[in-house]
Amino acid sequence: MSQDFVTMTRSQAESLIADAFINSKVSDANAKSVAQALVAAEVDGQRGHGFSRVGSYAAQSKSGKVDGFATPKLTRDKPSFLKVDAKNGFAYPAVEMAIEALVEAAKSNGIAGVAISNSHHCGQLSRHVEQLAERGLLATMVANTPKAMAPWGGSKPLFGTNPIAFGVPRDGAAPLVIDLSLSKVARGKIMAANKSGEAIPEGWALDSGGNDTTDPKAALAGSMIPMGDAKGAALALLVEILAATVTGSNYSFEATSFFDGKGEPPSVGQFILAIDTGATHDLFAQRLEALLGEMLEQDGTRLPGEKRLNGRKACEEQGLSVPKAMLEEINALAV
Repeated sequence: MSQDFVTMTRSQAESLIADAFINSKVSDANAKSVAQALVAAEVDGQRGHGFSRVGSYAAQSKSGKVDGFATPKLTRDKPSFLKVDAKNGFAYPAVEMAIEALVEAAKSNGIAGVAISNSHHCGQLSRHVEQLAERGLLATMVANTPKAMAPWGGSKPLFGTNPIAFGVPRDGAAPLVIDLSLSKVARGKIMAANKSGEAIPEGWALDSGGNDTTDPKAALAGSMIPMGDAKGAALALLVEILAATVTGSNYSFEATSFFDGKGEPPSVGQFILAIDTGATHDLFAQRLEALLGEMLEQDGTRLPGEKRLNGRKACEEQGLSVPKAMLEEINALAV
């Protein structure tokens, strides 16, 4: 292993990151919840939702932009429609509460939804829907994020990259999980190009005038291009309605950044819908495997999520490789 990396176990990484948050005005329980989520993202290969978030999260809890001591609140006015108020704290404790309540509600009613309000960055959505799928539920989740994409034909950012995730249980195999954001590429790739001074390919972003650009600085001041062009923009609108209108949270254009401690809390939202597969029909598992088997018979195909599962196996066998510079930053927060 290069000397620029340090190998850690998963538990060592979780403990270190939790200490960093505890020293940054976060309760022990919330620090543990956030640390587990960030390490899980790193293990799964979703590094944009992993260790790289520690510094910005800590800055936000220190400034009060995120309430590190918040306790989410669950309300249930209808049997199959739940609400969780994240209280402008970190999203992960609120999502955990939502998942536990949603399992019971969906098992009782066949289908249930939960609206999470006054929330924050919720990381990789795949982790959340996978937890539901592991408990026998088909689940879909959406989340809105601070503005980064213009509506199709426009030039001013209005929607976030607004991810969508889907998870479904399988017999004798890990759940099938699909997780994608609605921009053509992750905004983090443009940020990385700007930091290194490299150009970006055409078709990734627009400048502030609505023109295609290969300049990452101009792209960051402009707008991301949605995946699938007009179709992706329409999906971003759909997510905005489910994640913000339904939950009563800020729209993407009203939300402050997830990356710094300035301004008011982002107060974005998430929405999760779950269906008890046992309430559908007796052949659900069999029919799902028939579909997936037909797909895999074609050469060159694979199921979504293989990278995630491979990352977990590698972590178990070899440990987790952490860039030394990033580890030093986290260590400085933890002591």
